[in-house]
Amino acid sequence: MPDQTPAPRPLADWFRVHATELSSLDPHGPLDDLEPLRQIADGARVVAVGEGAHFVEEFWLARQRVVRFLAERCGFTVLALEFGFSEAFALDRWTQGEGADDGLADVSRAAAEWGAAGFLRWLRRHNRESGHPLRFAGLDLPEAGGALRPALEPVGDYLREADPEALPLLETALEIGDRFCGGSGAAAAPAWARLDPADQNALTAALARLRLRLRATAPQCVAHGGQDRYDIAVRRVEAAAHTDYLFQAMHALQTGRGQGADLGVREVYLAESVRWHLEHSAPGTRIALVAHNSHIQKTPVEFGDAFSALPMGGHLVRTLGDAYRTVAVTHTADHIPEMCLDEHSPVGFTVRDTPLASPEPGSVEAALLDAGLGDRITLTDLRRSPRDTAGTPLLNRIRAQSAIVTTEIPAAFDAVLSVPEVTRDSSVPF
Repeated sequence: MPDQTPAPRPLADWFRVHATELSSLDPHGPLDDLEPLRQIADGARVVAVGEGAHFVEEFWLARQRVVRFLAERCGFTVLALEFGFSEAFALDRWTQGEGADDGLADVSRAAAEWGAAGFLRWLRRHNRESGHPLRFAGLDLPEAGGALRPALEPVGDYLREADPEALPLLETALEIGDRFCGGSGAAAAPAWARLDPADQNALTAALARLRLRLRATAPQCVAHGGQDRYDIAVRRVEAAAHTDYLFQAMHALQTGRGQGADLGVREVYLAESVRWHLEHSAPGTRIALVAHNSHIQKTPVEFGDAFSALPMGGHLVRTLGDAYRTVAVTHTADHIPEMCLDEHSPVGFTVRDTPLASPEPGSVEAALLDAGLGDRITLTDLRRSPRDTAGTPLLNRIRAQSAIVTTEIPAAFDAVLSVPEVTRDSSVPF
């Protein structure tokens, strides 16, 4: 008679023992079930909380709970978001109580329309009602790499006072940028490609010269407006220069001629922004960082055997070491709201519900389903997850949008939070 003993399932068995079931996704509810996060955050200067796809309601709610726990139970003082570095200064003032509660769109159209509206309104309420307020900080290129004006326009106001002779360089960059920018990098890249090559080169040259001009005139600029204003202006020009590079890199990728590694210019900017905020904040500042899993992971992003880029998290772990921790957020549903390229959309893509294949063996999602935890909200510390006899982690995959990222999961993420359902954020207009 054949052996009827079930085959061993080390990952499923391990998750069954080590996963903590969470009570809900209510961002205003009790936080005691999140206490395992305390060990993850202990000693960290930055804890990054991810998402497996953009524009998912449940991911936003889960991250609100985690950020609130980090603020109220662990003493974190800054919330940094995958949002424009330049644009975030006005949003910080709004989340601290400036202006009207219903005035988010007046402060930032992108914030109101790009899926972060509920999160930012929650933060304004948290700062008003909680004894643990959070400053808001942006990390990203303007409008996800789709525009120059949000970064450069405030620099114009600064240069009129600090260095008027540099204004023609800025005005050249704005004039060319306004001819094609808008929406997102996905929309701006093909529009950039339709520019005359002479204009493409003129844009790059103007931004490069402006960066060098700011360095050369640093003493007089600082004397006119102070070190902080100068540092912010430099960072804004750097955002524009990185965005300009991204136009070409994105277009090359869209037309099958580029390399995914070229998009790493955005990851460098994100990581440098985190370090910038740490350096420009009070001693003891701790940052709760909210961005896509593929930005926060510590290991290179790979889809199958194809290298994509060293993400922000890979750069941060090189400089912060163990002071940088990561919590991936994923799901066990059979579909996902996916970003699909669409040249007729003002942002270059539309969000469509997309069916998913069953999770692959070795993935976080397959292990949770095998453990009977696919219909629950769970939090799991991954740092001691199972390995094979050669010491290689058995967990080596996690969902990313409708694709699969292959990497040693315990090296990429310290913990994972999983939800059983995903629904499209109803506030997103595209």
